[in-house]
Formats: sequence, structure tokens, C-alpha cells
Amino acid sequence: MGVGIDEINNCSQARFIELLGAVFEHSPWVPEQVYAQRPFGSRDDLHQAMVDAVGRATEENRRALLCSHPELAGTEAASGTLTDASRREQAGAGLDQCSADELRRLQTLNRAYRERFGFPFIIAVTGLDRHQILAALERRLGNDAAQEFDTALGEVDKIARIRIDKLIDE
Repeated sequence: MGVGIDEINNCSQARFIELLGAVFEHSPWVPEQVYAQRPFGSRDDLHQAMVDAVGRATEENRRALLCSHPELAGTEAASGTLTDASRREQAGAGLDQCSADELRRLQTLNRAYRERFGFPFIIAVTGLDRHQILAALERRLGNDAAQEFDTALGEVDKIARIRIDKLIDE
């Protein structure tokens, strides 16, 4: 059971950041930026305010936001250090059930992606299976750097929306 939008609107700044700090992976600066904009009429309004805060951030901060995301089925998954949300999302997409060949392929593609773009491959995995994720990773390796930066930020926005929807009851 989540919290209501009224609780979000009426809580202290510390509680607001505690509740929303994981919506954008390891980036509590995002809810810090929107706290003063309360009250939010809905989850949609809150999400849009947070997306706008990311959009206003410097390129350096947006790149840091991208870099804060774990690689899919990467070292954090193997070591058990994923955030709870990332662990659930990756498991829901079957990334914890990759065959040895699929895992090697994913690791090779992840490495190529990071070398090409300087941040991990990010995709909102909810509703996708590991085959769709691998296909998207291969396809997106063909993007140019600016296009992929924007695409990755769009995926971060989708992930945030999914997380807000799970967190906040309406």
C-alpha cells in the first residue's frame, strides 16, 4: 500500500525526500528541487514537476543521474547491491533468469554501450522481457551520442513514472 498525494503534500521536507528520493535512482536532489512546489494536484503533477527539475538541471547533473543507474544484470545485481526498486524491476523482466549465453551477451553489450556513451544502458524494463531488452540494447547502440542521451533520459522519466504510480495511491 502506498501513500496518498495528501501525505506527500503535507509532509516535512525530510519525509518528502525520504519517500521520493528513490524515484530517480540515487538522486534525492530531484525531490529536493520540487518540494517547494507543493501542493501537487495529482501523481501526474508531481511526476511532471520532477521531470521538469531534471530538464532544468545542468548537463553534468543529468549525466550523473544517468550514471547513477545500475547496469542491467550487471555487477550490482550479481553482488546484491541493487536498490529494491531496481531489483524488483529487473527480476520482473526476467533478467535474473538469463541463461549463461544471454548473460554473456548482455554483459558484452552493456560494456560496448558504456564505452560508446559513457553511462549505462537504461530502459524502463516493466512490461518487457529479456529478449526485448537485449534487442533494444543492440538497436540503441546505433544511436548517436545526443540522441542516446535524450533517449536514456526519457527512459529515466518512464521509470520514475512507474515508481511514482507504485508509491502514491490516487
